Amino acid sequence: MVMGKIHSIETCGTVDGPGVRYVVFMQGCLLRCAYCHNPDTWHLNDGKEASTDEIFNDVKRYIPYMKASGGGVTLTGGEPTLQVEFCTDLFKKLKAENIHTAIDTSGFVDIEKVEELVKYTDLFLLDIKHIDDDEHKKLTGVSNRKTLKFAKYLSDIDKKVWIRHVIVPGITDDMEEIKKLADFVSSLKNIDRVEILPYHKMGVYKYEALGIPYSLKEINPPDTSKIEEIKEEFRKRDIKVV
Repeated sequence: MVMGKIHSIETCGTVDGPGVRYVVFMQGCLLRCAYCHNPDTWHLNDGKEASTDEIFNDVKRYIPYMKASGGGVTLTGGEPTLQVEFCTDLFKKLKAENIHTAIDTSGFVDIEKVEELVKYTDLFLLDIKHIDDDEHKKLTGVSNRKTLKFAKYLSDIDKKVWIRHVIVPGITDDMEEIKKLADFVSSLKNIDRVEILPYHKMGVYKYEALGIPYSLKEINPPDTSKIEEIKEEFRKRDIKVV
């Protein structure tokens, strides 16, 4: 029996991949993104223990909804790839039932450790936090080199990807950096779409509850005009953007 650490489950998600989705929020993450809205998923030893059989048996109750909508199961977090054995075992079970699988990831992974998992994953929601390595370190605490390498690897093996990029005013909205990101994305052959996500403050209360300082409390969400300007850079490169 393969066990994992789970933070929570959303049974009818609609934003983490196509269709209606069963979304598992995994526990544990090595990044410390300044805007993270799930700081309660950071520590691997928190959360509740569950087996892949438990999750799989629960998923089966929702198969009619997923099939009818073109949905499936998404693993998010936290960072799912930290629990690669659990994720791989669960996805093997799901693919045996022809259920669509997706992983929401920062891409901060060692490729050789996730090759088996990749085989059973239909879609990656790859969150590129910042295209500049130094700025990425300031924002997340780690380099972006693994993320960009993983993006290229997924392109080389032609695995479908949705790129996600959060727009934080004054941090990730510089147009020169956006152009570099758009150029990088356009160099990949497997990108199905790019999601430009406006920064929000919906997770701030969690920091207060956990006693964690929130460094972006003075920053407000971006203007819609700025979001459209950023999207246009991707459209110029014939990239589908939402």
